[in-house]
Formats: sequence, structure tokens, C-alpha cells
Amino acid sequence: MSVTPTVIRFCHDIWNLSSAVQMIGSNENYCYVITQATPFHPVSHIWPDHPADKGWLEEYPVVDCLVGAVDSSSGELFVGTEIPVRRDQDGWSFVVVHCLEKNRVDLSIGQSVSLKVDKAYQQTLSRGHSAGHLASLALNKTLAMQGYWRKDAERKDTHGYCDFNSYAQQSSFVTPGQCHDTYRLGKTLRKRGLNSAELLDNLKDIEAAVNHQIAQWLILKADISMKCCGDTLTDSRYWQCDLGENNIAEIPCGGTHVRNLREYQQIQVTLTQVDEQNIEMLTHVTFT
Repeated sequence: MSVTPTVIRFCHDIWNLSSAVQMIGSNENYCYVITQATPFHPVSHIWPDHPADKGWLEEYPVVDCLVGAVDSSSGELFVGTEIPVRRDQDGWSFVVVHCLEKNRVDLSIGQSVSLKVDKAYQQTLSRGHSAGHLASLALNKTLAMQGYWRKDAERKDTHGYCDFNSYAQQSSFVTPGQCHDTYRLGKTLRKRGLNSAELLDNLKDIEAAVNHQIAQWLILKADISMKCCGDTLTDSRYWQCDLGENNIAEIPCGGTHVRNLREYQQIQVTLTQVDEQNIEMLTHVTFT
């Protein structure tokens, strides 16, 4: 049975489905199971900001979920950071790898199996991830509107504001109901026009303005949608929400997300200075 790219359904509010097993493999820790389709979101090997879903494949707990790539010529599977090619490489199928406990699995190629995502856990991650997008957009707007850029930076966000998040973000990590972002205020960013020293001096005022902006957006109770440009891992996906700005917010994103701002009771951002060149933004969710 040749392995085809996994059809993904984690952006479609689908938490249960049945699909045929395409490949079974293993390493020293896990049994790997690849199905034709899946509702499971895997952690990215390139930008691992969003953790893997949890759940079950048949009666077996899915203890991790990773991205894999199968070389069509050899049939060899590479998993996670072992993947040697870019996602658009011809002759490779990118797949979702369900990791099960080794030596406990009795499955066969071609067998139809049930896949069930832990919906409650996935939704806690979705809330944290969408909140992180809102926080980054609010931070961009606050810094632009309050004059922390002394010149017009070339890179703009989806609303047309200087894209501090894109320029400065070093890492982002979603946890249940939270998103943790780190930013570096280095020499390059100062050359692009950011008043870094002033930003650090006024960090708590900026924090208050960001929280005020998010609160104003939550009042809109706007829908959130995922624009999917295909059904596989390598197809582009975009988070979209109309926040009443000049343009509908659209952010490239491969994670899972809530469907409406009314799911939030509150989103609270805390900005903290780490040292002279680094700050952290913790976004915490209270949901309805």
C-alpha cells in the first residue's frame, strides 16, 4: 500500500473519524501509525509552538503526534526533526504520525481504525492559540499608535501596523489556556526604527493598553475561521477574524483555534522585562 499525504481534519471541528492504516513503524520509544486521514493535530517539527493533540486510536492512547515524511522512492519514514527535506519537495508524502505505546499494538495495513481526539484538551489549546494571535495584533497596534516606532518599518501586520511581533518574536508556545511569547529588542530592531529603551521604560503602560485593546475586540463577538488552501499538512492555512480594523485579520497558522470571540470571558496579557534586550508576553485566558 503506497503512502499518500495525510488528509487532515483538525481545522474542521471534527474530533472523531475512521480511516485506513497506511503504514506502521516504530522507534525505540513508540509504535508509529499513519492513517489516510486524521482529526489529530501534530506538533510541527519546524515551529513547535502548538502541542500535539491527545486521544485514542482504537483503544490505544495516542501519547504523542508528530509530523513525518515518507520518501516515495524508498518508502522510508522520517519523523520530526529527522525530516531531511522541505515540505514542497517532490517525491515525498508528509503525514501525521500517531505515536502509541510500543509492544501493545495489534493493527494491520489497510485496517479501518477509529481515531478520537480528546476534544476538551484540544479546545484548551485552541483558546490559548487564538488568544496569542489577538495579543500579538494588539501589541503591534499599541506600539504603532503610541509612537514607539520613530520611522515606518517596512514589514506590516494584517491590519497595516508595523509588525513588531514578526520582527522581534524569538519563540511562541501554547499551553492549555495560555500563550507564552518571547521577544528580542536587538540592534537590528532599533535600526529599523523601534524605540526599545522607551518601550522598556513604559512596559506596564503598554501592557495596560494592550489589554484594553483586546477587551474592545472581545466586545465584537466576531467569528474566527480557518482558511484552508487544501487538505494536507503542506497546504497553507490561515487564521481569520474581523476585528473592526481596516482589514480582516489574517495570520498564517497551522494550529487549532476557537470559532468565536464570545468563547472568551477575558484575555489578560502580562509583559515582563527579562533583561536589557528581551521581554516576555504571557497571555492568559478566562473562558465562558
